[in-house]
Amino acid sequence: MTISGTPPTATQRLSAAVSFALIVLVVGVTLVRVVDDAGRVVLQAVLLVVLLGSGWQALTRSGRTRTFALAAAVVVLAALVATVVAADGPIVVSLIARLAVLAAAIGLARHALGTTRTALVRAETPGTPVPAAERGVLFMNLKSGGGKAERFHLVDECRRRGIEPVILEPGQDWLQVVRDKAASGVDVLGMAGGDGSQAMVGTVAAELGLPMVVVPAGTRNHLALDLGLDREDVVGALDAYSDAVERQMDLADLNGHVFVNNVSLGLYAAIVRSPEYRDNKRDTTLATLPQVLGPESEPFDLRFTRPDGNEHVGAHIIQISNNPYGETLASRTGRPRLDTHQLGVVSLVLDRPGAAAAFLAALATGHPERFEGFDQWAAPSFTVDSDGPVEIGLDGESMLMDPPLRFTIRPAPVRVRLPHHAFGYSPAARALGWRGSLAGLWNVVLGRPVVLPG
Repeated sequence: MTISGTPPTATQRLSAAVSFALIVLVVGVTLVRVVDDAGRVVLQAVLLVVLLGSGWQALTRSGRTRTFALAAAVVVLAALVATVVAADGPIVVSLIARLAVLAAAIGLARHALGTTRTALVRAETPGTPVPAAERGVLFMNLKSGGGKAERFHLVDECRRRGIEPVILEPGQDWLQVVRDKAASGVDVLGMAGGDGSQAMVGTVAAELGLPMVVVPAGTRNHLALDLGLDREDVVGALDAYSDAVERQMDLADLNGHVFVNNVSLGLYAAIVRSPEYRDNKRDTTLATLPQVLGPESEPFDLRFTRPDGNEHVGAHIIQISNNPYGETLASRTGRPRLDTHQLGVVSLVLDRPGAAAAFLAALATGHPERFEGFDQWAAPSFTVDSDGPVEIGLDGESMLMDPPLRFTIRPAPVRVRLPHHAFGYSPAARALGWRGSLAGLWNVVLGRPVVLPG
């Protein structure tokens, strides 16, 4: 994709044409191989389906059932590998050759579409140019991200750049500290911490009409990723206090609590509430899954209205995000934009035996929407009710909140400053999906620009 919207270069057009030719070649040879050895292809497809089913049972069941499913998965995997190893030499050589050609085609396509890291760095960061801050302040949560603020010496970096560092101490009313400092005459607020801390500073910044800077010093930094920041370049994010660009970002609200990423109800909230989750996320998740998503599990007491107007009682997962997540396989884990003034809502209901396996199969194909219990839509507001307090995961923090849960987008967005070297586009925005990529490649072959959404 040509991020700036300018026509592709001659080199990009040549790369796109060669990539197209290689893709057609690989598809043609593969079809010939399938016809010549149809039996082996069908067997491998069946083994793959059984492997996926056994793996899901191993994740969502416990006791002897889990042990049996895990053993079955190992056996089926071995059989699948054996069908490949047993192939005669020419078939194996052909497979390796096709994979190598496909890798070359993908590399050429990435160059043609401008999705390489070099192209992104050289592209102009989208936004309104703004001058350097005159009196910037950076709040820091030293515990966030395993101590990233201290590890990257952010206090010293701030002082060297003329930015006032403010360390948020345990026991303080952090929101009041931010409000007091913001009202003292500063012109740019910043936060070095996770998404929950970013929401706190964003709230004050929006109230006072001040811009904010996001420094990715948290654990996962979903907001920084979707803003198009490099999450590994913690110190580089401070360049947003110099000459920078500015964009508007929505703030979502749940019963007066601001969130910048998402709120999860049901499965994820049950996992996050575990005291062991922060120290061992993977093992805690695997241990909790059989209890909350297995065949004997009951849906959570969550009542909501679907896009068709029908009320639904009970759900295993509901996730409400500040702006919708992408709808293609390549963009589903991120948000292409943060200024649509819409919430993104995802719900999952497993209401029959075998539903979990069916959902896994749909998810494995990259089309969870084909599962009848999965819904994804955008809305300016959303309400969830229940007969008792609801466990939630708000920007990754576990909370208990009385229903009804009312989700909205706050009327006043916050202005976010980004350094000129930032990508400025989230991975979800840069992901075209395979259909979009092929269409984009053809546009490049014809000399037309491919413009990112947003």
